[in-house]
This record gives sequence, structure tokens and C-alpha cells, in this order.
Amino acid sequence: MTSSNALPTSFEDIRRLLSELPGPADSCVAAVRERQAQLTKPQGSLGRLEDIVAFLAAWQGRTNPMLTQPLALIFAGNHGVVRRGVSAFPASVTRTMVANFLAGGAAINQICASFGLGLKVVELDLDRPTEDFTEVPAMDEADLLAAFCGGMTAIVPGTDLICLGEMGIGNTTSAAAIYYGLYGGEAALWVGRGTGVDDLGLACKIDAVEAGIANHKDWLADPLEVLRRLGGREIAAIAGAIVAARLARIPVLLDGYITCAAAAVLQAMEPRAIDHCIAAHVSAEPAHRDVLARLDKQPLLDLGLRLGEGSGAALAVGLVKAALACHSDMATFAEARVAGKIES
Repeated sequence: MTSSNALPTSFEDIRRLLSELPGPADSCVAAVRERQAQLTKPQGSLGRLEDIVAFLAAWQGRTNPMLTQPLALIFAGNHGVVRRGVSAFPASVTRTMVANFLAGGAAINQICASFGLGLKVVELDLDRPTEDFTEVPAMDEADLLAAFCGGMTAIVPGTDLICLGEMGIGNTTSAAAIYYGLYGGEAALWVGRGTGVDDLGLACKIDAVEAGIANHKDWLADPLEVLRRLGGREIAAIAGAIVAARLARIPVLLDGYITCAAAAVLQAMEPRAIDHCIAAHVSAEPAHRDVLARLDKQPLLDLGLRLGEGSGAALAVGLVKAALACHSDMATFAEARVAGKIES
């Protein structure tokens, strides 16, 4: 979605968009399942690879799903809460890493090159971090709307699969606060070591999340307020990109703990809002597995990753490509002149 007249200008516009999301193309799924039944293999023997192809058909709206222009879309933002000692690195590292992405020197660059993905990096006002959410809301409504719309307009025309990721020093703290705000429990259940904080840093993160929830407790019933008060611009932009992808019938691979925080906000607003998303992996962040269970997403990979920058989502494209190759290029029983179907 890139049409300026379709972009939300208020929180009510975002809620309206979520109420108007298109559903899956069930007839395309049926066509995929019919072909799978004719391929030279036992029924269902490719397991989740078959489900991946059906998923692509459902959300691309194609009887023959394809992957010709996949895109890794990375949003970068800075966080005021970093001054609380919640990260092992200063906020300046966000800009340094963005420069590394653009120079081709990061892990995400190598993974994208390996699997034929385009890469787009979107900077979100890096010189103006969000406010410290332990004291005041991280963003005002205008800031959130600008970031959300920035995510919507970042979609590249012709894209047929989007891998969503982020970069932002301190954003595991914001993500943990969002989960705590949405799901409750205790702050320590949602806070992990992120990029590798020591015990003191971990305690600072827990204290910050507890303080943020205490300060904004009267607003936690509204998921958009949870995002505005506790989140970051990159998380808001990811939420916008998820919505725009749905409206454009582009399936989505979600990266790790922070990316899923955006998905969690949308799901809390509208339970079917992330039906077009697959969890690419479960990260090393301890609470991510619990988050995925709440999102009803079974991850494709479990590799102990905690890098961010869309790396897990980009890696999962290899599985998607293999699934499509099997579906498109395997012989059917008739083509292979196999008498009868193979029993499982």
C-alpha cells in the first residue's frame, strides 16, 4: 500500500483498517492441495513444506504461488530508555549498524545474498530517540502515526514475500514492556539479556519495564496506547508494514522477539490481523517461545539466534524456496507414469 490517501491519520483509522482486512483465498489453497495430492510422494510426506506452499497460495491469492521478488525490510529506531543502562551498547550503535547494512557488511547482507533477497533499510528519526517510557510516553500520537505510515509506505511494489526485522539499541526492553503490558505476569518473565547485558544490565531492564508499566497502567487496555507509551518507532513501523502487506496480499515472515511485539499489538486489536504471517524462528530470548504460543505461531527454525536485523526471517526464505521448488517442479504420478499413488 503506497497511496497517500489510504494512510491512517488517527488511531481510529488504524482500527478501521484492521476491521477491513482481506481474508485468505481458499480456492487457491484448494488448488494447491489438489496438486500436492498428485505429486510423486506419499500423502503429506513433505510435512510443513506443503503447508508453507498452501500458506503462500492463501495470501498471494495465486493457485500457483511464486517467489520472484522477496524482500527483507529492516526498520531502525532509537530509544530514550537506553539512558537507564538497559543495553550493553550505546544508542549510537544503531546508526553504525545501519551504515554497516548499507555497506553490505552485516550478517543480514550475507543471508540475503545467499537466498536472493532484496534488502531495504528504513531509518526512523535516529537522531531523535523516543522518550524514556519509565517517565513519559515513548511517543505522542503523531510520532506513532508517522512511524506506522512509514512502515506502510516502505513496501516495494512487486514484492511477493516480506521478511520483517529491526535494528534499535534498547528495543528488547521496549518489546518486553509491550508484552508485559499486553499479557501481564511479572516483568522478569518478559525481560532477557538481549544483545548480552550482564546481571546489572538485566536488573536495570527489569526495573525499567516495571517502572514503565506502573507509570502507564491506566492505559494498558488499549493495545495502541501500549505501543505508543512503551514501544519504539521501528516497532510501530513494523506494525504498519504488516498491515500494508495484508492489504497488498503479501505474505510475511516475522523475525524475532522485537518484530513479534508489533504482531502482538495487532493481534490484540484484531485476532485475525496476523493470519498472513509466519514465525520464521524462535530466538534465544527466553520469553519468545511463550510469545509465539500466544500468537499461535509455530516457528520454522530454532537456531538459538539473538541477532535481530531480520536474520532469522531471511534464513527461513531458504525453506520457502525449497517448498515451492518441490511443489512446482516435482513430477505428478501421471507425468512420471507411476501406476497408483505411493502409500505413506
